[in-house]
Amino acid sequence: MSNSNAMTKHVSASASAPFQIRLADRVNRLPPYMFGRINALLYKKRRAGHDVIDLGMGNPSDPPTAQVIDKLTEAARDERNHGYADSKGILNLRREVASKYLTRYGVRLDPETEVMVCLGSKEGFSHMCLALMGPGDTAIIPAPFFPVHMYAVALAGGNVIALDVGDSEKFLDNIAYTCERLYPRPKLLIVNYPHNPSTVTVGPEFFVEIVRLAKRYGFMVISDFAYADVAFDGYRPPSFLAAPGAIDVGVEFTTMSKGYNMAGWRVGYCCGNPEMIRGLGVIKGYYDYGMFQAIQVAAIVALRHTEAAVEQQSQHYQSRRDVLIEGLRRIGWSVSTPKAGMFVWAKIPDHWCQAMSTMEFGMYLLENADVAVSPGSGFGPAGEGYVRMALVENESRLRQAVRQIGRCLQREA
Repeated sequence: MSNSNAMTKHVSASASAPFQIRLADRVNRLPPYMFGRINALLYKKRRAGHDVIDLGMGNPSDPPTAQVIDKLTEAARDERNHGYADSKGILNLRREVASKYLTRYGVRLDPETEVMVCLGSKEGFSHMCLALMGPGDTAIIPAPFFPVHMYAVALAGGNVIALDVGDSEKFLDNIAYTCERLYPRPKLLIVNYPHNPSTVTVGPEFFVEIVRLAKRYGFMVISDFAYADVAFDGYRPPSFLAAPGAIDVGVEFTTMSKGYNMAGWRVGYCCGNPEMIRGLGVIKGYYDYGMFQAIQVAAIVALRHTEAAVEQQSQHYQSRRDVLIEGLRRIGWSVSTPKAGMFVWAKIPDHWCQAMSTMEFGMYLLENADVAVSPGSGFGPAGEGYVRMALVENESRLRQAVRQIGRCLQREA
């Protein structure tokens, strides 16, 4: 047989068997995206012409200040800003982040070794988990949990123990209990205050105790401080790094997505322990070339000159919070008043909890009331019985959402 015929025979035999794509186990182990069904129905209804009020995703609907947008435009026209940027962020931005920490929290940071810019805090958090966690390592996370807190650890090969954050004192006790009885002890603790989704907040003394436990049991700490800039009624969310000794045991991730309305810009930063920062830098050095430099220049202007606008944005969210809570209570819902964040964490009325699951309830509201919410079960079993509603619509739309929910549920009561 000629080489040509042998080649043809080989190709024909290969072509007869279907080619199989084999994804990695780490992908196959992930559950379906928690809001996939909700989003699919949301898009279907909007394509059909329904005016759906979307309170599901915490996606800021307000723009950054004109000053920041103008600076981005100016910086984008500078040809020097179009090359690869340092993956840890330009020095002047890191200096500005350090300045904010000193001014607001009294925390002194070295911008060279204790501050790193990330492509949003979610990217930084995920890469930090790759730098810290591996097979056999365990992380303690809050429950209910924001999905990345669970699955970034899982993707890094680690195990997760989720502890209820509803009672802060009990949460601290459970951390100690877990560390005493688990071997090997947990390597990492993830905290998230103001908490998403439950809106639980803490005072500075909570982080003093976290540092004490970390040093006693030898675990590292990641503080997800995404809602640092959105607070109400005079409450000021404390920074983990302001606790004495915090920088010895952990880091804190913050973002400009919320208070600065720069969600799509993907500007976050990690501050704290220099060795953990170094580990993050190693991972990022292999994965990315850094943020578009024009965005970093504009972010400097935002940090330096727009604090008044950040305060005003919090006031907008507070007004929306008040409208939504008042409306929900008027139609019979039991809702606590959050002191910070972009969400209302609402307990589903008992009749509906007994009749259907949280996910089914979310689908029901979307189908029959044209209002999208985040089912609590999407944040783990501890979220069952609740829905999360984002304060991203204006007050008029929030009132309309409550009317539509009320009419929908009253029809079936």
